Amino acid sequence: MRRVTTALSAVGLLLAGAAPAAATPADGPVPPGDVALGDPAFTANVMAPLEVTDWADFEADLAAVAAYGVDAVSVDVWWGDVEGAADNRFDWAYYDRVFATITAAGLDLAPILSFHQAGGNVGDDYTSLLPAWLWEKYAGVTYRGVELGPTGLQHRSEQGNHSRESVQGWADPLVLAEYRDFTRAFEQQYGDRYATDVVEVNVSLGPSGELRYPSYNQHDVGTGYPTRGALQAYSPLAVRDLQREVLCRYGSLEAVNRAWGTDLASVEEIGPPADAEAFFTSRAYLDTQYGRDFVDWYNGSLVDHGERVLRTVIRALGEDFPEADIGYKVPGIHWSMTHPVHPRATEVTTGLIQTSVDVDSWATGHGYRRIVELADRFDGGPREVVLHFTALEMDDDPVEPAYSLAQTLVQWVGDAAHRAGVELKGENALAGGVRSDEGWDNIEEAFAGWGYRGLTVLRMDDVASGSGAARYAAFIARYRPAA
Repeated sequence: MRRVTTALSAVGLLLAGAAPAAATPADGPVPPGDVALGDPAFTANVMAPLEVTDWADFEADLAAVAAYGVDAVSVDVWWGDVEGAADNRFDWAYYDRVFATITAAGLDLAPILSFHQAGGNVGDDYTSLLPAWLWEKYAGVTYRGVELGPTGLQHRSEQGNHSRESVQGWADPLVLAEYRDFTRAFEQQYGDRYATDVVEVNVSLGPSGELRYPSYNQHDVGTGYPTRGALQAYSPLAVRDLQREVLCRYGSLEAVNRAWGTDLASVEEIGPPADAEAFFTSRAYLDTQYGRDFVDWYNGSLVDHGERVLRTVIRALGEDFPEADIGYKVPGIHWSMTHPVHPRATEVTTGLIQTSVDVDSWATGHGYRRIVELADRFDGGPREVVLHFTALEMDDDPVEPAYSLAQTLVQWVGDAAHRAGVELKGENALAGGVRSDEGWDNIEEAFAGWGYRGLTVLRMDDVASGSGAARYAAFIARYRPAA
């Protein structure tokens, strides 16, 4: 099958569409300031281990953080552990003990409905695979004319590899019932017992529980930090969705060819980049109409996936856990941002930004506006939807090899959330960040200027003693002074 970038390269990749929109005349940052100061809704949480194995240490850490004012413990509720044995057969024994231990220490619960795999990512010291029955159950299903087969629910990358870490969003209509059933089982198990102890339910929307594609994960070669990663839009379901989206947008293949400067002979020739490396090194993702349309669809598909899963969970929870907000996590993909050949490329491969807007403009959230404003799609709903953003502890490092703007990115997202009226909370990306004064200084700077209203520390044992405990205790005291 002939791919679009092949056709574009034949005409020099310079038959691009319109340039990105210019920044607004008054474009500039709108620092929200220290909104958490004096806010009774400020929260200070910690993350539990991926799996508790030493219960005495766990209880000691809980007592330590509770003593200086931590509110709640975030706990991964692994789909593969609870429902791994068989479809609709749930084993809650481990979580019965975990939740009872946490609440006995006087701490609230912030469970994560973890519809993703544990293991294979930075900091993972535990493995929990998605239920094996899931792949088998849908292997014989045909959807949108595609017979799924054993890998039909999985992302497929530009390298032709499949990821089993999470279900691709293009398969959502098939598997939302699985997320609903799991959420209902969770609600039935704990809705009465911990009705007011659950203060937030976080929802996994992708690998590592984050709203992103598995673009720098282990199924592909040479795509880890600090590379651009790999596009994950090559499954038959993804390609079919792209074709439908493009045809819907332009109305006809003739209009597509006019917009893209191509001579595609059939809709079947519409697809993701045939040469992904050239797509980035030529800057087609920024400078061509095809590139911007593709990235728009890729980013929009991710945001729509987030909305579908969040709505499913909210409906399944019903009126149980009446005090609980709903949280989703967006990772700070901070590397390759100033790369001289393909700037912002890793944010593109992970699905986090658009390139049809001015990615240098504060008014567009530097490309993040749509993913930040996902929370706004739930305005007027039964629960507050909260965005959690990572990498608060990091510095900028805009030179080779990282080409990172981590600290700047924290500011961009803070500004975008403030403009959108989205409640924003933060996390550190790496555990080491809360073992150093520099990391804590950066966290405090993010709160002082950029609108973060709560912090979840990865992980609890890093702030149960030593300098991590001292800095977190002082941080909490600033935002929640003693009466």
